[in-house]
Amino acid sequence: MADRAKTAEVYRYQTVSAQKLEEESALPTECALAISYNDISYAVMMVSPDDVQDFVVGFSLTQGVIDSPGQFRSISVTLEGEQGGADVQLSPRAQWQLKSHQRRLAGSSGCGICGTDALKSALPALSTLPGAPLPEVCAFTNLRQRIREYQQALYSGGAQHAAFFVTNDGRITLCREDIGRHNAMDKLIGALALSGTALTNGFMVLTSRCGLELVQKAIRVGLPTLVTLSAPTTMAVEWAKRYQLNLIHLPHHSAPRVYHSSVADNAG
Repeated sequence: MADRAKTAEVYRYQTVSAQKLEEESALPTECALAISYNDISYAVMMVSPDDVQDFVVGFSLTQGVIDSPGQFRSISVTLEGEQGGADVQLSPRAQWQLKSHQRRLAGSSGCGICGTDALKSALPALSTLPGAPLPEVCAFTNLRQRIREYQQALYSGGAQHAAFFVTNDGRITLCREDIGRHNAMDKLIGALALSGTALTNGFMVLTSRCGLELVQKAIRVGLPTLVTLSAPTTMAVEWAKRYQLNLIHLPHHSAPRVYHSSVADNAG
């Protein structure tokens, strides 16, 4: 039984050039993780084989299977080569929630909407967030550079998607990585939930583009502010406005772009 495995392996390659040089590179690993709740198969997700328990907790929260980690009775994770399993035992209340909206997923690196069987599953009604002030301006000072340096210090060297939790005054306190951007977000949400960290104490930064499914995850767990390094889609912005999520894009060479501020909206 294990929660972590080798997250990168070195492979040799040949360059497409006149010299045909042979070099080597560390490539991220992945495995097929079968998730079951109370012995009932729920999903198979392609994930990076590290921080898997964090992923299972975050995935369960963003899927609406549970409301809090207290609804778990146990989580057993096994990893063996290219496959693994997460056997999750739920409380009776969580089991009822699961039955009320159960669906099957065939996961491709944690895609949040792929695999849903109906439009109502892809575009669910969510609870509107209460609204929160934007992070302090100083929180964004050299944030891209600090994120890059933080990720380069990790074993992956920045080769994977990452999700960071940053305090409202700009301190990076936690990071989770995965081959899938949805998985990285789920891992961070799970880690924050298990540590008891209040989401209102900071904001999340994703190194990926921002699509609707990431905004949905943020709204579902009550995250007040989501920051992404690539621009959001139109639906991401519209849903942020609808549900009062602060949504910010952090470009390479210009000031942060606030696509929606819940406080400004409420003030108006």
